[in-house]
Amino acid sequence: MKRGRSRGMTLLEILVSLAILAMISLLVYGAVDSLSRGKKAEALRNERSRQGRSAILRMVRELSSAYISQHTPTNLAMQTRQTIFSGKSSSQYDRLDFTAFAHRRTEADSKESDQSEIGYFVVRDPNQDGKMDLVRREQFPIDLDATKGGIVNVLAEDVESFELRYLDPVTSQWVETWDTTQAQTGQGGRLPFEVHIKLVLANPPPGVEKTYTTKVVIPMQQPLSFGIPR
Repeated sequence: MKRGRSRGMTLLEILVSLAILAMISLLVYGAVDSLSRGKKAEALRNERSRQGRSAILRMVRELSSAYISQHTPTNLAMQTRQTIFSGKSSSQYDRLDFTAFAHRRTEADSKESDQSEIGYFVVRDPNQDGKMDLVRREQFPIDLDATKGGIVNVLAEDVESFELRYLDPVTSQWVETWDTTQAQTGQGGRLPFEVHIKLVLANPPPGVEKTYTTKVVIPMQQPLSFGIPR
């Protein structure tokens, strides 16, 4: 009995098989790449949205513990700290520096007070032209200059504007600036009743809220004066 001769694949069949395999690989790569890009876009949207919400929530929490104090040594030469609430206005990026019971200890039993200097302002990103970031400055313990020093961290990247307004409890009017160190302005020695915050993100991805606004009431409007006779 004769054995049948085995028939191999022709060159044409090999080329056709390779072409089909290449098409299948291309389709699979396209699907995987599309999923990857979709996942990255969703992660970017979540991150931008998280930054806006987190920045607002942190400012609300810290502003609600803002305070100023009348406690100063009799000999002013021995003074080592100053408590303030200083809000400065600009055309696009406002700034606020204040003292608050906002410091959080990161180590158990560390001998650190909960009092600190806090500042919110916008700075240019040194690594990217035209990009402005909202940052938070914290200095502890409090010193004589409550507008400088400490550690600066980014609260929200790539912001378009940062606006603050202050509700004066005496006049019931919203004002653009506040300074507890200037008695001639009528704001010396007292805090505003409420702060209005408006943060606008620049170039947010589709589906991400661009503007974040809120109001925060400041409970301690009068300076602390424990043991000081009135």
